[in-house]
Amino acid sequence: MLRGIDVSAFQSTAYDTDGLSFAFIKATEGHSYVNPRLTAQTKTARDAGLVTGFYHFLWPGDLTAQAEYFVSKAPEKEGDLLAVDWETTADGTHASNAEKDSFIRKVKSLRPGNRVVLYCDRNFWLTVDKTSYAGDGLWIADYTTAGKPRIKAKWRFHQYSSDPHDKNVADFADAAALRAWAEDA
Repeated sequence: MLRGIDVSAFQSTAYDTDGLSFAFIKATEGHSYVNPRLTAQTKTARDAGLVTGFYHFLWPGDLTAQAEYFVSKAPEKEGDLLAVDWETTADGTHASNAEKDSFIRKVKSLRPGNRVVLYCDRNFWLTVDKTSYAGDGLWIADYTTAGKPRIKAKWRFHQYSSDPHDKNVADFADAAALRAWAEDA
């Protein structure tokens, strides 16, 4: 299993990349927030040679505007990964299945050279999701043994811990296989 990390404005711009193959960086949320550490956190990942991904925290509402906002702020480079973070918002709501699916499809149409994946936790996947649409792959959060999320669906990334930061593994034979998959959008 390949090891990776995901970071947001809550983490340092100089996070430890030793032993990692990939990093996901929060880019945007809704239609007005941009991670103030996005540029520096991206540089850290790229300088370490990691496969780099960017994610958008999805809110219910105008999905086209959110998708356009996300791709306008997330760095654009072939082989980068894009992800939608689908979970409960600060006000206790969440995007619907149709909104989540629409957002993924819109991002894929705006950035056809990038893989687009769905991030959600096990509870969302098992009880909220009704379409099983995850774009190019599922990034599942389930705090259990690394690489053994408690779901039956095929997954690409598994967030298995948030202590002391979000730790992930990827289901690829090696870093070259992950990079090839990411670049073959």
